[in-house]
Amino acid sequence: MSGWTRHRGLIAVLDLERVDTDQLIPARFMSTPRSKGYGAFLLHDLRFDADGQPTPDFPLNRTPNATVLVTRRNFGSGSSREAAVYALVDFGIRVVIAPSFGDIFASNAVNNGLLPARVDEAKIDALIDELSDATATASVDIERGDVTIGHRQLSFTLDVVWREKLINGWDDIDLTEQHRPAIAAFRARRATATPWVFPAKRSAG
Repeated sequence: MSGWTRHRGLIAVLDLERVDTDQLIPARFMSTPRSKGYGAFLLHDLRFDADGQPTPDFPLNRTPNATVLVTRRNFGSGSSREAAVYALVDFGIRVVIAPSFGDIFASNAVNNGLLPARVDEAKIDALIDELSDATATASVDIERGDVTIGHRQLSFTLDVVWREKLINGWDDIDLTEQHRPAIAAFRARRATATPWVFPAKRSAG
């Protein structure tokens, strides 16, 4: 996964609270191999009607090239399925701006290069009101921790470690690998101080 610092892209406004992971990708699609892509399943039951036809006024159907999603509180709540993040990323979403996120969803997002940008709820309310019928572009800067939309510049909250992971393109394993020398040194000290806690080496035969 490649890291990133800045992104500029079209905005889609999803004016809904508590969009959970089952809405982001319904469970019936999760047996599909990831190699086939999950983007077509993103918010499927909201994007399409009962006959499988696109709902014309749904935000992601109006702006199918959107890469920035602005939405309301508690986005990504519900089950811990990482496939919800896969659906967003495979659709092309790079940034989700909301007042709050499901904890596990936000962690999964960062591990897959998707920025969960947490912005004050009052500012989100004003932004959604302003963008409800407009086509707009967002410029996002992870290092500065802000997003510029028209005349608005909004600061977002992001954990320091998550910022490092996004910029470097790291997941949890990559982050741990950065501490390999310290881990090896600790193991060596531990092996010397308490050799009995390590498995005994078997002799030949």
